Amino acid sequence: MLDSFAHPLVFPWLCLILGLLVGSFLNVVIHRLPLILRRDWRRQSVEILSEWSEEKEVPGELVPMRTGLERLGPALATAPAYNLIVPRSACPRCGHRIGALQNIPVVSYLVLRGRCAGCNARISPRYPVIEAFTGLVSACVGWHFGFSLAALAGLLFAWALIAAAVIDFDTQLLPDDITLPLTWLGLSLNLWGALTTLESAVIGAVAGYLALWSVYWVFKLATGKEGMGFGDFKLLAAIGAFLGWKMLPAVILLSSLVGAVVGIGLIALARHGRNVPIPFGPYLAAAGLLALFFGEDLNRAYLQLL
Repeated sequence: MLDSFAHPLVFPWLCLILGLLVGSFLNVVIHRLPLILRRDWRRQSVEILSEWSEEKEVPGELVPMRTGLERLGPALATAPAYNLIVPRSACPRCGHRIGALQNIPVVSYLVLRGRCAGCNARISPRYPVIEAFTGLVSACVGWHFGFSLAALAGLLFAWALIAAAVIDFDTQLLPDDITLPLTWLGLSLNLWGALTTLESAVIGAVAGYLALWSVYWVFKLATGKEGMGFGDFKLLAAIGAFLGWKMLPAVILLSSLVGAVVGIGLIALARHGRNVPIPFGPYLAAAGLLALFFGEDLNRAYLQLL
């Protein structure tokens, strides 16, 4: 039975189906994780301010602060559970619960013609696009690596990059809940040489973080402004942990090149002001996926150019 699944002509199709299912879950992660984080940050802020207001008497600030905390604290404490599992997915307009038959990746969207079954409200086409893209990338991983530990590492790596990229595109936030576990997962899988050696993975994680950290501080010292967020450092560290340090130059070059072209294009089309920040995470993620499949070829081309 296992030999049938591992067959080179069967395994990519299994990865495609698995990727479609995971893509449906990634839609939930992309939508809910930023909301979960904001709720947690709000709760932590209330706790810190509550302790601070009890310890320090600040004339003119104490009463308004306590009033605000008295209103916000109970509301957060009694808020219903909200995580990646509960509540069940529902239409944001009418509250119609999405059943299993209405949640089949891509197929349900096509059958429903992109409309809610309860109120006929339009469903964003981004949901099936993410599902289809995740499925396609997963099939490519299965075809490229075959039935192996490398395929498992490639699938987990690709799924995390897709979620991180879309979240950063939407919110300009790269959650530690994705980047940090991804770094440790890459190092752990490379204990057995999944995608590179452990030595290369460790150096890649350190070098990936320090590379963008250095750029950040050089830019800040030169201009007094922050050129990127700390999440970008952590995402490149995760990419280094999976692919090794040799892939980092190609990843940085590709992501910077694509980011510059897109940024200049948006400014030229007057869709972005010069001072409007552009998230860098999607370009790092795209470069990481390209390096996963074509890393050696990219390195050879890069070295020939030099």
